Amino acid sequence: MPNNYVEFQDTPVIRVKADMKGKGPAAAFDFLESKLPTLKGRKFYGCFRETLEGEEYYACVAQFENDDPSKMCLETGTIPGGMYARRKVSNWEEKVRQGHLPRLFQEMIDTYDVDSTRPSIEYYRSHTELQLLLPVRSQTVKLGKGSELHKRTV
Repeated sequence: MPNNYVEFQDTPVIRVKADMKGKGPAAAFDFLESKLPTLKGRKFYGCFRETLEGEEYYACVAQFENDDPSKMCLETGTIPGGMYARRKVSNWEEKVRQGHLPRLFQEMIDTYDVDSTRPSIEYYRSHTELQLLLPVRSQTVKLGKGSELHKRTV
């Protein structure tokens, strides 16, 4: 599992909350994209976290200075910055269709010192590359499931 660490900056976004008991993230992205005048030059993200009420997922796009979210009837938010473990996923559209993203994130969760106060991020970098970003408290890895954490040199 080739991973590395990245420092992610706070990112203001326009977002749509996905109905996780209904049509899910795909419908949220479809709705979000339908409200934008163009998709060209946009950075798209999916933000996921477990809450006491269940799974929470937002389809997000980085906000441009001239965007008017209220005119588009969309809410705003900020993807929190900080240290994230990153895993690049090629051929991501097929992996999404096949439902593999939860397993890939779980492999990362089993490996890293996760910061559960921030969401996990899917960064749709291009039509061919997706980056999974897992929030971490430190640059440490677990040697085995349930084992102690050990400092990793990066």
